[in-house]
Amino acid sequence: MKRIVTLTMNPAIDVAYEADRVFHTRKIRARQEHYDPGGGGINVARVIARLGGTARAYYLSGGATGCALDGLLDQHVLVRSCIPIKGDTRVSTSIYERETGKEFRVVPRGPELTAEEWQAALAHLEGARSDFLVASGSLPPGVPDDFYSRVQQLAQRHDMQLILDTSGNALREAVKRGGLYLIKPSIGELRQLVDQALNEEHDIAAAAQEIVDSGKSQFVAVTMGRDGAILASRTGTWRLPALAVETKSAVGAGDSFLAAMVFALGCERDPIEAFRYGIAAGAAAVLTPGTDLCHREDVERLLALVPPIAPALPGG
Repeated sequence: MKRIVTLTMNPAIDVAYEADRVFHTRKIRARQEHYDPGGGGINVARVIARLGGTARAYYLSGGATGCALDGLLDQHVLVRSCIPIKGDTRVSTSIYERETGKEFRVVPRGPELTAEEWQAALAHLEGARSDFLVASGSLPPGVPDDFYSRVQQLAQRHDMQLILDTSGNALREAVKRGGLYLIKPSIGELRQLVDQALNEEHDIAAAAQEIVDSGKSQFVAVTMGRDGAILASRTGTWRLPALAVETKSAVGAGDSFLAAMVFALGCERDPIEAFRYGIAAGAAAVLTPGTDLCHREDVERLLALVPPIAPALPGG
């Protein structure tokens, strides 16, 4: 299997609760309290491990909550490299309201990083030796918008393929520089990136294909929730529908999708087959409550339900 490392600049402790009802002012009595180590790259590494692979997770951690994050990662037996910071690692909270089936999420911005701290992350990556570098998640305050562009330069120096899952200006700056291997925007993130409404499926496909054709990224996987996903490549653009499964929580579905694709690519599977594996993993993730991610047995079972790839979409 190809070597994989992940980078999480803004990790979190993900806390999940269930409550009969969520109100203002009054105390909300919660149950089913659960804690997980979170953040895009950490989630990707966790899923790759569940699927039978290995990925070294590089992440920033600080304060008392950083110690707690380290302890949670020990429980998951991940291969990891911690980059210490002074600020407190953030804590994200999700509450599932049993009465309505709605999920409420509170996601802090994260600690303010100094220039020395985010530069230390780049210095640690200089020592990484891998085939794929997966940079996933938001940038915390204090980190420049072009940070992932700098990561891309580093990846090129060390012959690593950069896979990027982020949003906003961080995504825009990285795509502007180009040379990426794979990006995984949600439909909302793609709309923001190209500054277009993209109301029709063929418009989404054309926007993703344009990124590929312009040499910005070899692959673009656009996740669209219940509408499935679109993959653009140099050989065309394809769409797969989402699988109809019981939704317990959407938390981690995108990370599971990306992790399964990376795992399959690491096993040297065809990118189209990796796309199908991602669809199965995204569906498997919504079967799990709270902040849990997909499980291998669910992914393998659901993979059999993913239809064959349809012909390329118009504009692809």
